[in-house]
Amino acid sequence: MSRGAPKPPPPHKLTFATNSVRNTTFAEDNNKFYYEIVTRFWHPHLTKINKYDYEARVVNCVAEIEDQPQKDVKVRFNTPDAEGEWARACDFVRSDSTAVGGTFSHEDGTEFRWKTHNRCLQLVKSDDEEEVPVAEYHPYKRHFGVWRMSQRAFLEVKPEASAALDKIIVSYLLMERRRRQSKIRVKLETN
Repeated sequence: MSRGAPKPPPPHKLTFATNSVRNTTFAEDNNKFYYEIVTRFWHPHLTKINKYDYEARVVNCVAEIEDQPQKDVKVRFNTPDAEGEWARACDFVRSDSTAVGGTFSHEDGTEFRWKTHNRCLQLVKSDDEEEVPVAEYHPYKRHFGVWRMSQRAFLEVKPEASAALDKIIVSYLLMERRRRQSKIRVKLETN
């Protein structure tokens, strides 16, 4: 009896609690990965990304996004011991052009690229010609399109990209904000 290659591990399915990019949680069913995205009303321009470690029972602020009006969006990655340096978000996620996508690099040198496919964000490795997604956003679904949600939105991340999960989540939040803001077209007229 021949036993072929072992079955690859399943992707991590990080389910969203809400449809907001400012106040939500990304969590796996077994809480192996649990991220809380919080924007407090007393700091409306600062979004913190907290990671819960249930084994050690600690909460770490892994990143912060500052979005002041009339200023560049800034990002800061923190360690458990110290806060990181602020960097412009456009330096962290380099924009492709007028499209919503962008590229960013992980510490190990791997470069990832966000792109849209069927109006949903996908993350691929930049050097992959086949463009197989390593992370993919799946939107929520509703019963008959109008009633309660039948399926919550989730971000599906393959295990080979789980080492870069903090940066993937921060870059996803930046890309999703950019995608949502590109839809908003406001024209102000004065009388």
